[in-house]
Amino acid sequence: MELNKIYCEDCFVTMQRMIDEGIKVDNVITSPFYNTCRSSKYHNTEKSRDNYEGRYDIHLDSMTDEEYIDFTIKLFEYFDKVVAKDGCVLYNINYGGENTTLMWLTIADILRRTNWTLADDIIWKKKSALPNNVSPNKLTRIVEHVFVFCREEEFKTFKANKKVTSVRKTGQKMYENVYNFIEAKNNDGSCKLNKATYSTDLITQLMDIYVQPNSLVYDPFMGTGTTANACILKGMDYVGSEISQAQVDYANDRLIMTLESIEEKE
Repeated sequence: MELNKIYCEDCFVTMQRMIDEGIKVDNVITSPFYNTCRSSKYHNTEKSRDNYEGRYDIHLDSMTDEEYIDFTIKLFEYFDKVVAKDGCVLYNINYGGENTTLMWLTIADILRRTNWTLADDIIWKKKSALPNNVSPNKLTRIVEHVFVFCREEEFKTFKANKKVTSVRKTGQKMYENVYNFIEAKNNDGSCKLNKATYSTDLITQLMDIYVQPNSLVYDPFMGTGTTANACILKGMDYVGSEISQAQVDYANDRLIMTLESIEEKE
């Protein structure tokens, strides 16, 4: 399996290849589709395409709640097979204005039905919240969640980069205070292929907290390549999966530009 490559395929195909070849990743950093399409009532009908408010060039974000939860459980079962010991999953997800419960139901089932538990919930405050909410009783959201998952048996041992500030006479180490709050850009610019991207700014800050030097990072929903872009900037290896060839091509073009920019500075 080739590292530092985005594979144009379903993420389960990529992860099965990892399993077959004995490849382990140190971290998963990703933002899955949220399944918050307002047209979800048209799921599996011709109307789903006619009424879809497109976020992506290929994927229709319109599973039923049950399908979405089962898909996510399968995803985390695969994570259990490909993530190395004491690795963690950084999972950016948010709830929809028309379906405020699905995210919480999904998180609850990850905890109930898989080997993963919740270590932290990081709040990501974005730079802007446009478009503003025009509802008379709902707030304009400017934050999203990044859930930090580790295996239940590794709750006290999964890795982070917190620095030791002092050592007590008993030998107990005292660590720096790192807050579960990150302020970062919304995205790296608009892209008609994917209207639900996050920012390199966010990912590099997350990597500073959780990704060890010389790590291998996997993003099963690589999209336009933001996770890979952050890995290049931080000197990490990556593997990505993305079902859209157009987004893979877009990502590869921007990654070449990032590499060229680094070479020019050197």
